[in-house]
Amino acid sequence: MFLSPFEWTIAKRYLLPGRGEAFIALVASISIGVVMLSVAMLVIVMSVMNGFRAELLDKIVGLNGHAIVQAFGGRLDDWENVLEDVRSTPGVVRASPLIEQPLMVSYNGRVEGILVRGNVQEDIDRLEDNIVAGDIGELEPGSGKVAIGTRLAQNIGVRVGDTITIINPQGRASPFGTVPRQVGYEVAALFEVGIYNYDESFVVMPMQDAQTLLLMDNQIGMIEVKVDDADNVGEILQPVVNNLAGRAQVADWKTINASLFEALQVERVAMAFALSFMVLVAAFNILSSLVMLVRAKTRDIAIMRTMGATRRSLLKIFVTTGFTVGALGTIAGLILGFIVLTFRQQIVKFIELVTGQNLWDPQIRFLTTLPSRTDPFEVAMIVGLALILSFLATLYPSFKAASTDPVQVLRYE
Repeated sequence: MFLSPFEWTIAKRYLLPGRGEAFIALVASISIGVVMLSVAMLVIVMSVMNGFRAELLDKIVGLNGHAIVQAFGGRLDDWENVLEDVRSTPGVVRASPLIEQPLMVSYNGRVEGILVRGNVQEDIDRLEDNIVAGDIGELEPGSGKVAIGTRLAQNIGVRVGDTITIINPQGRASPFGTVPRQVGYEVAALFEVGIYNYDESFVVMPMQDAQTLLLMDNQIGMIEVKVDDADNVGEILQPVVNNLAGRAQVADWKTINASLFEALQVERVAMAFALSFMVLVAAFNILSSLVMLVRAKTRDIAIMRTMGATRRSLLKIFVTTGFTVGALGTIAGLILGFIVLTFRQQIVKFIELVTGQNLWDPQIRFLTTLPSRTDPFEVAMIVGLALILSFLATLYPSFKAASTDPVQVLRYE
């Protein structure tokens, strides 16, 4: 819808009212502000929700894979052949043997529950990017060295180079009963995955050392699997499920973390639905400001009609005026939203400093930092929603202005 020079001049005049029309300018500014805040809020909330889900999935998958093949008895027999079968399954990117067992650790009188993970060297090397202190390369079979999470290190007061004692209640039998097995390990590295529960409990060691600690000989507990399509992991591993029926179970990331991700999805949809009403409120603000503008400019409209302005011209003028207000608010909202997302961590820390409250407790939020991941498609949907509602809000006052009868308005002038 192109405007003639006359139409554009009038529309610009209404967008930038003079000194005597300060109230109209104030109402238009409020409309722009409401659109800006609603769009910014939608962009921020949806990006944080997407970031939370994606970051959580990335970190969980980075440590646990997309699925776990676990024997019913806790120890997988003939695991070498099972491992080869899993690796040969179409869609499987990686499959690795894994031992994971809850035990206890002690240091200087402090005792904590831990999860001992026995990994092959290839999986241990993948922790390189998460190391915050020490050298993960020192974890070799028979070295007696382990890597532990930073939160666990804080809880028991351990630093790199200290020796911790891991306690296995299922020790060897003796004339006095079963004696718990206690083995000392040197802490070679500290890692931070970014998920509080992992950083607080995981102790990583070479596979052979875990087998020795747990008296498992050459057996393993499970197989960690990663596929090329996380969302279709169930369909990809269905042949594995059929082959291992009665011997082992296959649990994918959706099953293991079902309650968490379902809650995130419900909250994400609910927040998007609720915040969309803010855009609707902004559209009503545009409508009300245009109605006020039409009423204030009734005499001007009548004069323009007598001078030859068509109904179509008036319709285009007021639609352009209202739509421009919505477009300016949308652009400002996008800019504000991206600024807040860029400095989100500093903003959280500032609010915590001012209020004295812990807004982002890793023990509750799982992640140690506030995540964000912006989906361009969702941003386009938000922009489209704001612009469409802004356009619809202009129709009634624009038709009202176009239908103004100059005879009735100017009869007593």
